[in-house]
Amino acid sequence: MDFKNTVIIMTSNLGSSAIRELGEDAPADQVKAVVMEAVGEHFRPEFINRIDEVVVFQQLGQSQIRGIADIQLDRLRARLREREIDLTLDDSAFDQLVKVGYDPVFGARPLKRAIQAEIENPLATRILAGEFAAGDTVVVTGSPHGESGLHFERARFH
Repeated sequence: MDFKNTVIIMTSNLGSSAIRELGEDAPADQVKAVVMEAVGEHFRPEFINRIDEVVVFQQLGQSQIRGIADIQLDRLRARLREREIDLTLDDSAFDQLVKVGYDPVFGARPLKRAIQAEIENPLATRILAGEFAAGDTVVVTGSPHGESGLHFERARFH
C-alpha cells in the first residue's frame, strides 16, 4: 500500500488570534499572509514545502454554530428516542448552549463538551433517578435574567 493517491487534510488554529485582530473585513490575501506567517513560525520549512495547498476558512458565525448544535442535538434526540423520550429546547436554552459551546479561538470544538455537560449529564442523572421515563417529553429552558444553567421539566400536555 502506498500514499501516492492520498489526500491528507490537516486543520489548525494557527494564526486565529491574528485573524481576529485583523477583523472580519480584512482582505483574504492579507488573512492568508498572516496565517502563512504563523505556519512558518510553527513548522520547519522542510514540512511546509511538502504542503500542496493551504485553505484559510472564515471564522464561524452564530448561525453556523447554531447549525452545528442542531446536528449534535439531533444525535442526542435519536439516542433518547430509543428510550422513548423526546427532547425539546426553547430558544433561550438553545442560545445559552450556543454561548457556552462557542469559543472564537476554538470555534465549535467546545460545543460537544457543552452539550454533554449542560444537557446529557444532567438529563442522564435525572433519567436514572426516575424523574423522566419512556413516553416523556423533556423540555429544556434557559435560566431567566441571564442566570447560569438550564432547567429540565416534563412537558405537561392537556
